[in-house]
Amino acid sequence: MDMDSASTVVLQALTQATSQDTAVLKPAEEQLRQWETQPGFYSVLLKIFNNHMLDVNVRWLAVLYFKNGIDRYWRRVAPHALSEEEKMSLRAGLITNFNEPVNQIATQIAVLIAKVARLDCPRQWPELIPILLESVKGQDGLQQHRALLTFYHVTKTLASKRLAQDKRLFQDLASGIYSFACSLWSHHTDCFLQQIYARDEAAALSSLERTLLSLKVLRKLTVHGFQEPQQNVEVMGFLNAVFERLKQFLECCRQVGPDNACREKLEKTIILFTKVLLDFLEYHPCAFIPLIQRSLEFAVSYVFTPAGEGVTFERFIVQCMNLIKMIVKNDAYKPAKNIEDSKPESLEAHKIKTAFFTHPTLTEIGRRLVSHYFLLTEEELAMWEEDPESFAVEETGGDSWKYSLRPCTEVLFLDIFHNYSQTLTPVLLEMVQNLQGPTNVEDPVQLLMKDAVYNAVGLAAYELFDNVDFDQWFKNQLLGELQVNHHRYKLIRRRVIWLIGQWISVKFKSDLRPLLYEVILSLMQDPDLVVRIETATTLKLTVDDFEFRTEQFLPYLESIFGLLFQLLQQVTECDTKMQVLHVISCVIERVNIQIRPYVGCLVQYLPLLWKQSEEHNMLRCAILTTLIHLVQGLGAESKNLYPFLLPVIQLSTDVSQPPHVYLLEDGLELWLVTLENSPAVTPELLRIFQNMSALLELSSENLRTCFQIVNAYIYLSATEFLQSYAESLCRSFCDLLKDITNEGQVQVLKVVEIALKVSPILGAHMFQPLLPAVFRGIVDGERYPVVMSTYLGIMGRVLLQNSSFFFSLLAQMASECSQEMDQLLGNVIEMWVDRMDNITQPERRKLSSLALLSLLPSDNSVIQDKFCGIINICVEALHDVMTEDPETGTFKDCMLMSHFEEPKLSDDEEPPTEQDKRKKLLALEDPVHSVSLQQFVYEKLKAQQAMMGDQGFGVLMETVDTELVRQLQEFLQGF
Repeated sequence: MDMDSASTVVLQALTQATSQDTAVLKPAEEQLRQWETQPGFYSVLLKIFNNHMLDVNVRWLAVLYFKNGIDRYWRRVAPHALSEEEKMSLRAGLITNFNEPVNQIATQIAVLIAKVARLDCPRQWPELIPILLESVKGQDGLQQHRALLTFYHVTKTLASKRLAQDKRLFQDLASGIYSFACSLWSHHTDCFLQQIYARDEAAALSSLERTLLSLKVLRKLTVHGFQEPQQNVEVMGFLNAVFERLKQFLECCRQVGPDNACREKLEKTIILFTKVLLDFLEYHPCAFIPLIQRSLEFAVSYVFTPAGEGVTFERFIVQCMNLIKMIVKNDAYKPAKNIEDSKPESLEAHKIKTAFFTHPTLTEIGRRLVSHYFLLTEEELAMWEEDPESFAVEETGGDSWKYSLRPCTEVLFLDIFHNYSQTLTPVLLEMVQNLQGPTNVEDPVQLLMKDAVYNAVGLAAYELFDNVDFDQWFKNQLLGELQVNHHRYKLIRRRVIWLIGQWISVKFKSDLRPLLYEVILSLMQDPDLVVRIETATTLKLTVDDFEFRTEQFLPYLESIFGLLFQLLQQVTECDTKMQVLHVISCVIERVNIQIRPYVGCLVQYLPLLWKQSEEHNMLRCAILTTLIHLVQGLGAESKNLYPFLLPVIQLSTDVSQPPHVYLLEDGLELWLVTLENSPAVTPELLRIFQNMSALLELSSENLRTCFQIVNAYIYLSATEFLQSYAESLCRSFCDLLKDITNEGQVQVLKVVEIALKVSPILGAHMFQPLLPAVFRGIVDGERYPVVMSTYLGIMGRVLLQNSSFFFSLLAQMASECSQEMDQLLGNVIEMWVDRMDNITQPERRKLSSLALLSLLPSDNSVIQDKFCGIINICVEALHDVMTEDPETGTFKDCMLMSHFEEPKLSDDEEPPTEQDKRKKLLALEDPVHSVSLQQFVYEKLKAQQAMMGDQGFGVLMETVDTELVRQLQEFLQGF
């Protein structure tokens, strides 16, 4: 590229690419895309974004194209890689001036320099770090800031490299520049503190920005730059200095007030200080041991004593709590069970923790966590009143609270309680004792305190198992609390029902459940929405518990289910509707068919909810889950849902529709249970299968469910299904078998096996293209046992139930292999006998013996030659399936089924699906379950004897091992 002319055309294209007019924008983007691989293009871009006279948007775009080019073309091995000469020129151009006036562009340039550094520093770009350090020392404010910004991004990028060689290079870099980084940070920090106390806000803000950037550099160097940081005096000196600086900056917060221009960046810097400590603790727990005492003193002082009043803010308190939690929980600080096996570092850390966490300290922390940090705030109470649904969802674990104070407080409480339960249990029980009896509704402080204490008892339920008689407490105290109907007492009603939910799986007598259902029924009609939502959640925990008994719940089912449905209609937020739907799903799943009389309203409402939730895929997932349990509960009656159900399945499993990304897994599950519970196929149900070809092409983790759906269609209506879809299925299967695991092959082959089992003639005809590969697999002696077992299961079906097709296939294969049919048949029988041990299922073993016996009687010399092997298989199968009647001493085939019986079920057992019934009826016609192997062996041997005559048959039997003959005679006694 000629630089001057190229600069003009590239500048013009970039200008057009910033246009709002797509007619101008699109051609310009296409032109720029074509230039990406042209030599000199990135040199032009560098020239453009370094020209401060040009339009900001054009320069911004030039930086982005340059940055993307690094990812694509900077590596030597990349297609259209940049030449070494151009890269050398670009590297030099990137660090000639650090005077970019626009913040956003300066940040992007810093990031792209870091991207190049990741690939080239220090080997191809040794001058980068020295130039950055020199620029950082400069007197020009803008240049100093931009160089420091770049220095940070380069350090961050190099620190993230994980190969051992890269780590060593970064450690070399860190040891070389650590002193400078420390002095730089100290200098800017001191400048900031002087300026802030002199009330020079503009200068203070500038110094604070530099303090923040230099601290970010130090964080990366300290955490990732030293293998044994505890041996480096400067590193440990910096970490100790962090505590002093933190105190100074927190005091600044008190001085400047909330409205000062520096306040936001000041808080960011304080948080960064705590991140330095937290990161160092995470990556170097042993090196952190000398800092444990100071960290605990600092964090506990600011969070649990008056020292923090007026200077702390929420995010800082969260970080301090995280610091305490990580020290308390750290496995490196715990001695081994056998003290002699403990590392000295672990014993040292444990000693420091034990000395710090004295009885008075723990007591104070425990009390203050509950009595101060567990109290609902004014903001939370206002939210309860103004937006109860949002309050209820966030209280039950919304993601937006992940890094906020309440969940952090609760986690710290649990960790400390778990590690120091002997000290803290009496403290908590005393707090409970002080609050027994009804609380004055006119005393908001007492109400909030009781709410906090009950919260602590719920969180620590597992730890308090031996210390709280929850059943007595429930009957004597908590029940009474739930009956206080005053508006202000809703705090306690909601907390008590939550508390019961926490204890339900820990300690709650089964015979108290009906009393609890009475309570739930009452609270589901509470005037307060939050109480009702919390009650629904406790109901879910109750019915989900392993001690749940359906018969205890049934008297309340109709009323509670009706109230749940009312709640579902009443709530408006997506998250709350999902929450209530999960409860409804859980109830339906547990009571199963008992739900049938009560679901009418829900069935009518779900189509409306589905329509309303078009933009909310996660709510639609919850609806799909509810439908799955609803179909299982309704059984064959679910056919009445088809006008709504089938379009839902159609949409959820159509990979051409964008929502399938969210809905596919649940949609497939719903499709499967719909088929399993369908009393008969319908044209609409059959039509949905058009979605399957694309799903099989995806070959995703849902493939197993797809195969189950195919099998369900075959069981439901083999003739109609196979006539409609076998051809396309065959094509999909042939494609799949080219590139699939052995386990996947088995899933494909099982479909063919089931088709042959349900419809031997049609199945063989429809899946004919797949059968030669099965035949070849048997002859070649497939090595993977499960695949070979499935091959033999398929061929056993063909030979036993469609022998004319078997022999036509044999003729086809003999022609392809240029072999005699008899010779090939002999190879098949020989391999079958040899690989019988691959077959582990008794049904398939019996099928193999029936199939090979079906070749008798025969005067074919090859079959007679393999007679011994066939008898061997028969005797093995007889051992598998014959059971001895102890009274008569005779043997009986245990696989025979004579009639279909509806099983007698207990309340907790699921009734058979329609598919289960279809399988049972099919089994009655299956030779494996309808033909006595004992009798079949006898008849076939008798027919062979009749064909050959006694003498010839005697000679044939002499080829069989005498012990096998003896066992065979024993099985055939009485015939």
